[in-house]
Order: sequence, then C-alpha cells, then structure tokens
Amino acid sequence: MTSQVQVQFSSEPVQPQAVAEEAPQASVIPEDDQHYRASAYGLIAALLRSSPDQALLDQVSNLAAVKRDDDDDLLIAMSSLGLSAKTFTPDRIEDEFHDLFIGLGKGEVVPYGSWYLTGFMMEKPLSDLREDLARLGYEKSGSVSEPEDHTAALFEVISMMISEGTDLSVQRDFYQSHMASWVERFFIDLSDAKSSVFYKAVARFGSAFMAFENQYFSMQV
Repeated sequence: MTSQVQVQFSSEPVQPQAVAEEAPQASVIPEDDQHYRASAYGLIAALLRSSPDQALLDQVSNLAAVKRDDDDDLLIAMSSLGLSAKTFTPDRIEDEFHDLFIGLGKGEVVPYGSWYLTGFMMEKPLSDLREDLARLGYEKSGSVSEPEDHTAALFEVISMMISEGTDLSVQRDFYQSHMASWVERFFIDLSDAKSSVFYKAVARFGSAFMAFENQYFSMQV
C-alpha cells in the first residue's frame, strides 16, 4: 500500500504530551518503546512545517514540566522549549517564522536538503530522496507544492516509519542517507539566525534530539 507523502506526511496528530510523559531519563530508550521517538519527530516536524497556533503551543508548554537533569542536554532542551511555548504568542511566532523561512523572496534559513548539500534547490539529493520514498511506498500528495526534502517532511517520514513499525535498519538507512549529513547544520543555522527567538529553543531541541538519535542508531547494530 502506498502512503501519501505531503509536507505534512502523517495523518496522525502530533502528541507533544507524549514527548513530555515519555521523555527518557537516560540516554537510551528501550527498544520496544518507540512512541517517544515518533512523537518527538512529529513535534519537530509540526514546528518546522508552519507557525504553531495556540493549541499546539499549549501542548508544547507541557514540556516545561519535564524533570531537568543538568547532565542531559535533551531534557534541558525539552524543558526550555516548553518554557518558550509558555512565553510566546502565536502572532509573535508567526512573524518570526515568516522572517526565518519565507522572507522577501527567501528567508534567513533555507530548510531543504538539496540546498545544504549542493547550494541549490531541486538537485540530485532530492531525486535520490524521491527514489527512496517511492521504493518505501510513499508518494507526494498532488495538493502539496513543497519538495520532499523540506526538513519538516523528512522528520515526518521517520515519525511515520516508527509508528508503522518499519524495521529499525530501514529507519537508520533513511536517516543516514537523507538527514545525517546536514540536519545538524540546519539547526545550528536556525539557532544563529538573526530573527530566531522562539525557534532558537526549537533548534536546541532538534539538535539535542538528533544527538540522541545518532547514539540510539549507533547502538542498534
């Protein structure tokens, strides 16, 4: 069965509460407990896809209650994101989102894999990604204009894979082929961008979660 690939890939709602409730208290998640990973990927995707509304901010604010551990960057980043969600209004974040990702012709940060890997849009990394998506049974919805290498889209693909029980080796291969070489640079750029305030917290969470995933994948041999 072929799944519809959109910039919003998944049909399941994002569950920030699950991220807060199931936050790992150590650097490794039990292999049979993947709900946290799927929810974290989905949350990052939702925040990068479009400016959050108040309902999503209210949910993200639950992360502020995560028990902080000064030795765990991921837990600190989650708590900081929750506190930021409590502080900012949707209107203020919408202006920030526009400046960061849209701008007048181009935003401060370009959220596409091809751009990071080649310096241009719609290049070979995108065609390679499309081939893999087709092989894995995903196709782009005709109602979506964004190319599939949008950062939000890639995060949603892995969220779907986890939720659908796709073999971990397939998740790891997809991540290493299409994300590992550039997503960290994207989060650094997002954090350093002039307009980044709320999204600085998003970038910190994204970077910490990617460090977690790198460790998690490396342990699953």
